Amino acid sequence: MDVKQIRGLSLVELEEKLRAVREQLFKLKFQKAMISPKNPLIIRGLRRDVARMKTILSERETEQKTKKE
Repeated sequence: MDVKQIRGLSLVELEEKLRAVREQLFKLKFQKAMISPKNPLIIRGLRRDVARMKTILSERETEQKTKKE
């Protein structure tokens, strides 16, 4: 996913997507321990997607905190 798609998601959708990507990453890491994956770059992409989503979530939290003040 690119940043524009992630920013377009609502807070609930973003949290659900983050959970799904983390679950997928966990499964791929588990498979990697058993057998070598066909494309190891998928794991790197998923890790970066998780980082992007967490960054956007934290940005939104800080926006809400500054609006309250």
